[in-house]
Amino acid sequence: MTDSNRQIGDLFKEFRRGDINRREFLTRGTALGISAVFLGRMVTDKAFAQDASPAAAAPGYSLKTPAGFDQSLAGQKITVVMGSDGPGTPFEQACVKLFTETTGVEVNYIAGAQSTTDRLSNYLQILNAQASDIDAMMIDVIHPGILAIHALDLTDAMKANNVEYFKAIVDNNTVDGKLVGIPFYTDAGLLYYRKDLLEKYSMSAPPATWADLETSAKTIMDGERGGGAGEFWGFVWQGNAYEGLTCDALEWQVSNGGGNIIEPDGTISVNNPQAIAAMERSKAWIGTISPEGVTTYQEEDARNVWQGGNSAFMRNWPYAFSAGQSADSVIKDKFAVTLLPKGDGEGARNAATLGGWQMMASKYSKSPDAAALFCRFMTTTEVERSSAIERALLPTIAAVYDDPDVLKANPYYADLKPVFQGGAVPRPSTVSSSSYNDVSTSYFTHVHNILTGSGDAASELKACADELKTIMDELNS
Repeated sequence: MTDSNRQIGDLFKEFRRGDINRREFLTRGTALGISAVFLGRMVTDKAFAQDASPAAAAPGYSLKTPAGFDQSLAGQKITVVMGSDGPGTPFEQACVKLFTETTGVEVNYIAGAQSTTDRLSNYLQILNAQASDIDAMMIDVIHPGILAIHALDLTDAMKANNVEYFKAIVDNNTVDGKLVGIPFYTDAGLLYYRKDLLEKYSMSAPPATWADLETSAKTIMDGERGGGAGEFWGFVWQGNAYEGLTCDALEWQVSNGGGNIIEPDGTISVNNPQAIAAMERSKAWIGTISPEGVTTYQEEDARNVWQGGNSAFMRNWPYAFSAGQSADSVIKDKFAVTLLPKGDGEGARNAATLGGWQMMASKYSKSPDAAALFCRFMTTTEVERSSAIERALLPTIAAVYDDPDVLKANPYYADLKPVFQGGAVPRPSTVSSSSYNDVSTSYFTHVHNILTGSGDAASELKACADELKTIMDELNS
């Protein structure tokens, strides 16, 4: 019996004896890398709990060996950098173990830095020296443009998996015709809404447009405050001056037909009537349906208001779903998610900023075929299915969203597939490559000025466009 098996087995015995309560069982079990969904089944399903064995709960319990891999590269050794050290580490190590058993390739597993910024800095230090210290690595969705010159082309490796990855992510990861990274798991902005409150106020469906959201949010907010909920708000989101605001504002802009900040061909598209209208609309939310303090909110600030039962709607990432379904959540089973609304400008559409991670192989690897093989293995249907079941990570393969076991573990996934098939929008990180941080900083700073009243939308977006032109001119000079 492995240490992980023994630990979860002992923990479950403590819970069955009554030595620890449900919350402590879930907290300690999650820390061991066990999926919250699986732990929840252990404590709520009597038959399952009686039959559950420690081995069944071990990280990687749902993994199946992917087809199409052989041992032609057996004996080669590679070093890989995966997620940061934490609850997901045991699952990743189980994947690595299965990869070695399947292919015979030995793997030196390294946990990556917690901070995305630090991780990128570490990668660049090694890659700029053309060192072979790392063979394969996880990279953020905004990093393909920066790391492209150091990456192997993984087009053939991705095709060998013979599955359909979401096109928006593949396009984001493709630089000058080279696939820098195979999509591993993804993320996108979502609209969270209170099902119970929509029913209470006779609303048959969540809002489809921003105008609908404003009306619904105001109606529910006024009604709840009339019932004594003085701190109740209609809509919370991320308004602080940071990368999160770039994500939110990009959704407002694209959803109103206002362009993508910088288009794939390098055209600056931040300054136009539809983008201006989108920012003016968002500013009008502050103090009406959104709190004045929303201009200081990041993801957790919005989630805390929402999960405390003090908002009708929220924009956030998928991680907030499982948090809202925790045993002690006052909104457990009272909410759902859907596509973010669209605007009313010409070309209006649903838009959700894309997030997530990819698998990249270094072109300085001494075992490039093994490095590419590892990237391919980690992005197979079997691994993505298992990571969805055990870790609630969003797959990048469309078909996984239809898997019965995945939907049983994460019922809300059924609502997410359309987001990635039609509404996901990448940030302009590929076209701006190493200058993306400057682009994003300029954008979120000027948007924040609009939201806080430091400047009007037309003036701020014109200034932003001028700055972006300078940044891109310097990049391409």
